[in-house]
Amino acid sequence: MPASKKKTAPAPQEVSCPHPLGMLISIGGHERKEVSNGDTADMADDSILRRVVDEIGNKGPILVLPIASEEPKETAQDYVTVFKELGCNDGEGLDSRSREGAESEANLRLLDEAGGVMFTGGDQLRLTALLGGTTFQRRLKERYTYEPFVIAGTSAGAAAMSTPMIYQGRNNAGMLKDEIHITTGLEFLHNVAIDTHFVARGRIVRMAQIIATNPSCIGLGLEEDTAVVVTKGRELEVIGSGLVVVLDGMGVTATNIHEVEPGKPFSIRDLRMHLLSSGERYTLPIMEQMHA
Repeated sequence: MPASKKKTAPAPQEVSCPHPLGMLISIGGHERKEVSNGDTADMADDSILRRVVDEIGNKGPILVLPIASEEPKETAQDYVTVFKELGCNDGEGLDSRSREGAESEANLRLLDEAGGVMFTGGDQLRLTALLGGTTFQRRLKERYTYEPFVIAGTSAGAAAMSTPMIYQGRNNAGMLKDEIHITTGLEFLHNVAIDTHFVARGRIVRMAQIIATNPSCIGLGLEEDTAVVVTKGRELEVIGSGLVVVLDGMGVTATNIHEVEPGKPFSIRDLRMHLLSSGERYTLPIMEQMHA
């Protein structure tokens, strides 16, 4: 009787998702807004908000989204005023304070007409609670994926851009297991955790705890008046006056965070750190998504 032939599994096909055509501008907070005497020349050409205006260009109005703010109307007007002083006369605020607002045809029309959006600071949990799973969020992701659409955000607006999102934890917290709370962000950046006011508020240890829980996640710490411009979903350019801190856990050799009790310190070994100043470029070492 002939020996049966062993069946071999077919070689897996390469699966690759298209790179997004849009751009993210994630700002660490407290970005410079001053335009002295109403003269745009007094704001340096390398200012972060000027870069937002330049990148949106004539694609359409800048839609300011103060959803995270406790004073949405005033916050939106501040940014509209600054953008106008920087030469963008086509800016307006959208004060949507409910999930109903994120399904409103009028608000969706404003988003469709915009060349880009600017998420303000505040509480990032408001952003995810009010936008998560809505038509507005889906439309944002579609435009970012398939069009040269610009999504900018500062402080909470930047922290909410990534997949794991830090939403609770004191500035000096992070040394003890479970001091930091995370949820799913707005999902423009996959496998990246963003924290803001990073150096000024001493947040490196709390980011290290996020990486320890899953070293395939990259930590991106943005200092104040500092930003990353993200293209193709992974190519970073640093702009602004401070530092960007990258924590890379891909080479971590050991951690005990899965073993220690809540409230106890954790360990992590061989966590890599990069400090990047203005003008530096960096490719996020994130894995390709294996599904569309």
